Amino acid sequence: MLAQLSQRGQRVPALPSIAKAITSTLVGVAIRDGSIASVDDPVTHYVQSLQGSAYDATSIRDILMMASGVRWDEAYANPNSDRRHLLEAQIAQTPGTALALMARLSRAAPPGTVNNYNTGEAMIAGEVVRRASGRSLPDFLSARIWQPFGMESPATWWLASSDGTTMAGSGFAATLRDYGRFGLYILADGIIDGHATLPEGWLRQTTTLAPLKNGAPQDYGYWWPAQPTADSPDPQGAFAAAGIFGQYVHLNPRERLVIVEWSARSKPEGMDIVDDQDFFVAVARALH
Repeated sequence: MLAQLSQRGQRVPALPSIAKAITSTLVGVAIRDGSIASVDDPVTHYVQSLQGSAYDATSIRDILMMASGVRWDEAYANPNSDRRHLLEAQIAQTPGTALALMARLSRAAPPGTVNNYNTGEAMIAGEVVRRASGRSLPDFLSARIWQPFGMESPATWWLASSDGTTMAGSGFAATLRDYGRFGLYILADGIIDGHATLPEGWLRQTTTLAPLKNGAPQDYGYWWPAQPTADSPDPQGAFAAAGIFGQYVHLNPRERLVIVEWSARSKPEGMDIVDDQDFFVAVARALH
């Protein structure tokens, strides 16, 4: 089922990794509210059903950085992957099924030492917010960001089941212009009408890639930081949320620029016609 956030307008298809960026932002809002003490809190403090699982000793920070060390196969096209099993749980709409799937996973590495992209862990992050705040993720987003910041249209979020568990790593849908407004909210460091809704320094914390605990380089930290390329050696501190079929919310704080790109590529990977990062840099240059 879909949970509606507001009461008017149209919606457009969901962007999986953009949903993850929205979820990580809501963790920040809950920290600012005092519902969550810190990203260093263990996830099992909030989601008790994961106690005794591979998520013991895993922090909120670990799952937001996709570095829990829990074994997971994200392959979208593999019918036997963990991601496909999670999709089956979404479709079944049976309370507890999705979290039970996560609780059965095994450990592959110590927490905070290996990057492994994991949509299920974004769902866990959403559950942390839900249980800490006492509100469903769509309701929390609506009350704390969507309505106060003045989004013009409704958005929806796919629930895992009728008990309020949200598929926080996917299944979010909003208008292109409202995704742009969300980007402006992030560039404003969460300031709405002069009031802070995110912890101080949250933008810097969530877009700066520190090494993992074992010194290994980090690939993902709440958002995807832009990487230098041959055509754009200076990424200008830009970062993005990226959907699996070529959708982006690209943010460049230096240029105060938000670019929302809509694509409908036929496969999740390998279908790029142009390098998206080069395109974003070209837009920034063209504005001078």
